[in-house]
Amino acid sequence: MATIRPAIPLTGVPFPRSEYERRQHRVLAAVEAARLDALVVTSHGHLRYLSGYDGSGGYFGPFPLILMPGRPATYVVREYDEQAVRAYSCIDEIVAYTQQHDFGKVCADVFRRYGLQNKRVGFELGCWNLAPADVSELQAQLSDLNICDATRLVSSVAAVKSELELECMRDAMRMTDLAVRTFQNSLRENVTELEIAETMAMAIKRDPSNSGGDVGLAPVTILFGERTKLPHGFPMQHPIAKNEPAFLEIGASKHGYTAGMVRCAVLGRHPEAESLHALAEEVIEAVVAAIKPGMTAGAVDLTGREVLKQSGRQGVFRQRSGYQTGINWTERGDLSLEPGAEDLLTAGMTLHIPNILCSENGYLFGAGAHVLVSERGAELLSSIPYTLHRA
Repeated sequence: MATIRPAIPLTGVPFPRSEYERRQHRVLAAVEAARLDALVVTSHGHLRYLSGYDGSGGYFGPFPLILMPGRPATYVVREYDEQAVRAYSCIDEIVAYTQQHDFGKVCADVFRRYGLQNKRVGFELGCWNLAPADVSELQAQLSDLNICDATRLVSSVAAVKSELELECMRDAMRMTDLAVRTFQNSLRENVTELEIAETMAMAIKRDPSNSGGDVGLAPVTILFGERTKLPHGFPMQHPIAKNEPAFLEIGASKHGYTAGMVRCAVLGRHPEAESLHALAEEVIEAVVAAIKPGMTAGAVDLTGREVLKQSGRQGVFRQRSGYQTGINWTERGDLSLEPGAEDLLTAGMTLHIPNILCSENGYLFGAGAHVLVSERGAELLSSIPYTLHRA
């Protein structure tokens, strides 16, 4: 049975309880619209979005958050982590299991108690942190349970930000901009990738507006010279030489809300990288100009591809045009600006548009924009131009 105990002070929850309740109500409205009787949330990002706690203590199984109309949300968690869940979430009803082999039975008991054993229940089948074995165990316990795929349900709600969330995104972007300016001002011959990464992190730590220390850097990609050919490479003790390119993909994060950015530079001259960057700027301008409420994600993606087609260099672009941002910005199932995507853009969404192009010699180079979808179109969140920085 769910237990309700006096809560430890909610020092780990960054938003008022009313904000989490608002999010849960919006998700429940989507549950009913999808003709589901309940939703089982297991994605770490979605758990954090709805409760404040991300389920990171579940080392062998998910920490499902069960949402259904007409009753409070219920967290099923490992007993060892119960007090942490109480301290770092806004969920009052918590059911605990002890060992790995208890998980399926305890979850099934909750389903029976809530009358869900033969109902339509949504699961995040296409998200991280839900193993096929978890689903199979529940199905074995509840043979009449109708498991439905609800991978996109929470992300479609979370895509539209509240004012509190947008405040986090703007604060994170101010720190991202500080990191980018530090990167640009630190480029000189023989400085290493790791040295600049450390300098950026220190700049954010020392900034007066980050006195509470609640903004930090997500993993940084910073690459010099030939190493710009490596996607998502980590900084190393590798120096930059004269007439070499420098690539930066970075994002500061506040309360899990990350504002990412791609910015590149050349120390001296590098014609191949400069040509790529000029094309990337054209693509970004077209994509940003196309963003407005009511546009489909696929139509926005197509505008950038048309610029590439007209340039005769379609082969330099090998990815999607952008994606939804916020908590856990790499979650599977989030809105994606890619060919054929039918999701409609809505005011309040935030999108990262990293236009990274690949030259014939393998250099990865380009620029990016991070935007808020408004009624007037796309609002650029960064104050730093996406033009090429020359050092």
